[in-house]
Amino acid sequence: MARKSRLPEPVETDTSKLIDAWGAEVDPDLLALALVHRSWANEAGGVPNNERLEFLGDSVLSIVATERLFIDHPDLPESDLSRMRAASVSQEPLARAARAIGLGDFVRLGKGESRTGGADKDSILSDTFEALIGATYLTHGLDVTRQVVLRHVGPLLIKSAVAGAARDFKTVLLEIAAARSLGEVSYEVEGEGPDHARHYTARAFAGASCLGRGEGASKKHAEFAAAADAVAALEAEPTGI
Repeated sequence: MARKSRLPEPVETDTSKLIDAWGAEVDPDLLALALVHRSWANEAGGVPNNERLEFLGDSVLSIVATERLFIDHPDLPESDLSRMRAASVSQEPLARAARAIGLGDFVRLGKGESRTGGADKDSILSDTFEALIGATYLTHGLDVTRQVVLRHVGPLLIKSAVAGAARDFKTVLLEIAAARSLGEVSYEVEGEGPDHARHYTARAFAGASCLGRGEGASKKHAEFAAAADAVAALEAEPTGI
């Protein structure tokens, strides 16, 4: 008799509900992999998780968002388009899109992550959403995936792009550092805690000078917070632009 797994099950196991909400069929094996968070995979003995699909989905999402912004804003310069894209594909809007289709109910999480509400964390939802994009791309290619992405992210993309176009802090920090000849911008990031509750602290530098510090649930968000802190400090100086 097979030994019953002690790993936690997601709230929903009928993935047909998810596919209906998603709007496109996904290869069953790829779909199953897209829903495996690393915390569950580690507790299962190191089985594959969804991080490779997330990596692919992030790139596909960037292409789709870039194309849409390029078409919709023909008069904007590259710098503005870059800021708008950064705001459009950030963690918060992706997590909101994931919640709209109930994605968190289908994610396989380890015990610790399940206990701490991982199914509703922005970082896990956005990463799983990107993994699902990657799985869709491998199943259908770009045309179908573009339609699915724009269906779910399109309205959020527009709102986030407008709200965030002027303040992508990492880009703003680069511009201020260049204008003031402060040196090359770089980041140092340290992580601590278990995989299911990893926390990152980042420091933003221009040359050898530390200009700001920030924290977050991912390296990317810690760096963004550090950049925002650095920009606030630099703009408070008398020489601020």
